[in-house]
Amino acid sequence: MAINTLQAVVVLDCPEPGKLADFYARMLGGKVEGEGRWVEVRFDSGRLAGRTLAFQEAPDHVPPTWPSGERSQQFHLDFYVPREEWDAAEREVLDLGAKRVQGDDGERDFRVYLDPAGHPFCLCVN
Repeated sequence: MAINTLQAVVVLDCPEPGKLADFYARMLGGKVEGEGRWVEVRFDSGRLAGRTLAFQEAPDHVPPTWPSGERSQQFHLDFYVPREEWDAAEREVLDLGAKRVQGDDGERDFRVYLDPAGHPFCLCVN
């Protein structure tokens, strides 16, 4: 028998679920729900309406070493922004605590960042 439901929830392991949930809620305009070992960010409106990001406590979490394969990224999140808002979006994620690890060098349509727990994500031109 095939399992025929898949709820589209992305769960990130991290040492401080509330802190990382706050980062993504502020970045994406969501609402933090819960506390402790499992915290979620829910989106009630806009393009992310009905979606959820979840954050699970992993006290021994070791972030990936990007772009090294030594500790593979295993996954990353892509967030699309209009080209005319790209620089402003970058300033915002950096102000929230992200770290840029790869620029676009004028040749790519994406920039790579690490969130406060070390997970890679990209701001991509829409």
